[in-house]
Amino acid sequence: MQYPNIDIRQTGILLETIIRSSGYSVKYIQEYLHLSCPQPIYRWFKGKILPSLDHMYALSILLGVHTDELIVPQKQNFLVRFMELSKDSATKRCLSYYYKLYQVA
Repeated sequence: MQYPNIDIRQTGILLETIIRSSGYSVKYIQEYLHLSCPQPIYRWFKGKILPSLDHMYALSILLGVHTDELIVPQKQNFLVRFMELSKDSATKRCLSYYYKLYQVA
């Protein structure tokens, strides 16, 4: 069995996508997590670092998802992960179409 690894870059993209689609700003997330500056959040989005476990847990509560739904395993695309989380069928269709275009490019 292969050891499960987290794709940091794809996880960052997923975090940014979920946070922004939920209507939260970086400033709000900064205040919610009691961060002194927004730079760590931008580093998450760019895939430079991962949030701490405490921050992941707090984000999961704020966003109404399980903590493991905020993580993209290696060899899985963030669009696939976001499609799995999306509850709106129109959003799922759009993401599915975008994913197919993404695969072709």
